[in-house]
Amino acid sequence: FTLKVKPFLDIKEHGLFSTRAPSRPNAIGFSVLQLDSVEGNTIHVSDIDILDNTPLLDIKPFVSSFDSRTHTRDGWVKSRSDAIETASDDGRFL
Repeated sequence: FTLKVKPFLDIKEHGLFSTRAPSRPNAIGFSVLQLDSVEGNTIHVSDIDILDNTPLLDIKPFVSSFDSRTHTRDGWVKSRSDAIETASDDGRFL
């Protein structure tokens, strides 16, 4: 990994931790997801922002009183909002 990366939504480098680049010093990430169902020891989820075949290691309950995301900012990505509307994976992480 490198601490500066060029994300696919921009042409300039940003600090690794301000992007969603998958190559990180610690491969464990965090994502909010929708738990759809549980069948035995298999869980089915959706609305998750991880790459296919990424292992799901732990699940915590969503508690709206402290997991709320009402006061958020987009950081440097806001300046690229035009690109986000038409963005798709550029294939570099397949």
